[in-house]
Amino acid sequence: MPQPTALCVYCGSSSGKHPEYAAQARAFGAEMARRHITLVYGGGKVGLMGTLADAVLAGGGKAVGVIPRQLVEREVAHPELTELHVVETMHQRKTRMYELSDAFVALPGGFGTMDEMFEMLTWAQLGLHRYPCAFLDVRGYYSSLRAMMARMVDEGFVKSRQRDSIWFGDDMEQLFQWMETYEGSLTPKWIDSSSVEA
Repeated sequence: MPQPTALCVYCGSSSGKHPEYAAQARAFGAEMARRHITLVYGGGKVGLMGTLADAVLAGGGKAVGVIPRQLVEREVAHPELTELHVVETMHQRKTRMYELSDAFVALPGGFGTMDEMFEMLTWAQLGLHRYPCAFLDVRGYYSSLRAMMARMVDEGFVKSRQRDSIWFGDDMEQLFQWMETYEGSLTPKWIDSSSVEA
């Protein structure tokens, strides 16, 4: 596929304990702006989310946020975004972010980051989309998750082609090059018919 035009980035609403996390988010946002790729994200002004959006905007890029109304009311929404979509529920948020994007990347984050990214991985597994999904690693943050995915394959719960279609790494240039050559991996659903009782 060509370079993404709108990249959905999932990341923490906290900045984490180490300055490298914010530094990577800042560098990634600057690179997105340089490449004229629109940022689609959760709309917050705090944590890595805010750092990322600020870097995109500072580089002259576009940043589009999608945020539930209850978080706007808590004054978490970023006030200077190119666009801000206010939705009623978290389910609507994830769906709208998907609709606005043609690639997905996770930076370090917590439960919300995992929830959002794994929904996109599941949709890819079901054949609902064929967009690239990647984990941009910082300080080995995702090394245990990568090992867990390998265990899923080894134990027969995930097909190797599905796992191999997900990118892990810490090099932004390699990530963007990978997305530009990504072709998708549409593998039949993982259910083993021999294990289903008639």
